[in-house]
Amino acid sequence: MSPIDRTPPRLDRLRIPPVALAAGFAALAGAALILVSGHDPLSAYAEIVRGSLSPESLPDTLAWATPLVGMTLAAALPLRGGMVNLGGDGQLVIGGLVAALAPLVLAGPGPFGAAAGLALAALGGGLYAALAAWGEVRHGVPMLISSLLLSYPAVGVTSYLARFPLRDVATGLPQTLMVPLDARLPVLTGALNAGSLLIAAIALAVVVFDRRTSAGYELRMRGKNARFAGYGGVRLGRQAVGTMFASGAIAGLVGATLVLGSQFRFIDGALLTPAYTWSGLMAALLVGGEPVGAILAALFFAALQTGGFAMQRETSVPRVLTLVLQAIVILFLAMRQGIGRRT
Repeated sequence: MSPIDRTPPRLDRLRIPPVALAAGFAALAGAALILVSGHDPLSAYAEIVRGSLSPESLPDTLAWATPLVGMTLAAALPLRGGMVNLGGDGQLVIGGLVAALAPLVLAGPGPFGAAAGLALAALGGGLYAALAAWGEVRHGVPMLISSLLLSYPAVGVTSYLARFPLRDVATGLPQTLMVPLDARLPVLTGALNAGSLLIAAIALAVVVFDRRTSAGYELRMRGKNARFAGYGGVRLGRQAVGTMFASGAIAGLVGATLVLGSQFRFIDGALLTPAYTWSGLMAALLVGGEPVGAILAALFFAALQTGGFAMQRETSVPRVLTLVLQAIVILFLAMRQGIGRRT
């Protein structure tokens, strides 16, 4: 046996993974905040676990995780290639409004209306996201800025339509007419509907694309070094437009599943209030856009958020603590990466 074979394991191979370290630091910081507020950290954390993972609470956690995983994938896909899609809110509401109107406008049996709503929602969200990429490719407008700015007209126009020309006049609320019963997504159990299966299928497709296709490899190559990818024959402009289209299509489908599976109409502001877009972006940033890690991070954030309701109810600790924990995890990782670059 050579001397190299007898060398003990390197210490850097035994280091704690950064994400686990960040989660542990956030837990300690959260415990300190709970102690300062005069409550028991162990009881609060126990209620988070019980309120998210107990048999009676798990369906609610999965229902909350469905749109969150979808919006995480919408952020992770372009992030894998070094691009940032900040326009998830706009793509989400476009998909939701289109899905609400499709069964009302298109003639045909109920399942056809639901399928058309999903397809048109994906198309609408995808085209709107691709517009940001096209602006960068053709006119040099940074995608980071244009994707965010494009959200404002989308949110404003859909809000206007829901409040005025498309409003259900039978109510005083800013919402469209109800989706017909036979055009709604089938219920699986409790709060879960077929939209969860659709998002799960999308998640599997994104993982396969990332790990098993040449296009996924080229996207990862772009994320490492876009100039090198271009020299290697990757058509960066077409790739950017296609990636953003796929990202927006996922966001549009998330809006459609929420409308067709739980809300049954487009309600102004209802898709934006839970902040799925920004929680999904944080989950994607947590792992640098890697799909499997992003999905796990989204599930973790969903458990935190649903468990936060139980914590607030049982211990009087505000559920905003769970949002603080998410922010601490992201900030810790950002600080750690910055320190690593300086040393």
